[in-house]
Amino acid sequence: MFCWIKRLPKKLLKKEGFFMFLRAQFSSQVSSFVDFLVTILLAKLFDMYYVYATSLGSVSGGIVNCIVNYYWTFKAKDCKKKYVVIKYILVWFGSIGLNTWGVYGLTESIQRVPWVQQTLSHVFDDLFIVCKVVVSLLVGWFWNYSLHRNFVYRDCKIRRPIFLRRKSLPLETEIEKVKVR
Repeated sequence: MFCWIKRLPKKLLKKEGFFMFLRAQFSSQVSSFVDFLVTILLAKLFDMYYVYATSLGSVSGGIVNCIVNYYWTFKAKDCKKKYVVIKYILVWFGSIGLNTWGVYGLTESIQRVPWVQQTLSHVFDDLFIVCKVVVSLLVGWFWNYSLHRNFVYRDCKIRRPIFLRRKSLPLETEIEKVKVR
């Protein structure tokens, strides 16, 4: 029944490739669901300002995303958790900033154009939710996935930048040569 699976390159079936992209998209959907749920509950039920609700939703979705990506999407169990967390937080701050300011900027921009706002208000109750969907898709595809794949879960060790690495001084090498003789 699934004979075509055997013909797929092994790279696709393993840790990298198209199936990893599909797992990342599923993980993103799960974390986006948590993000949207928290955002909408805070904005609608608790009447919180949408910018704050967006930020808290991004935080909750990010925690879920990090856990799912570590264990399932990128299968990074060989990476130390502390290195993953440090790198994830760096990427996450950028993601939260892009999501929050992107939603704010798009929502405020649309509200300044009366005919667009009136047209969209016939279809959507809250404009910021539409803006949140658009911004979260863009940030997820162009920021989160590429940085998670190539930075957070790929190289499991944090290395010092070249300019901060300790270089041996010529004097030290001369002293070591003298000791060897």
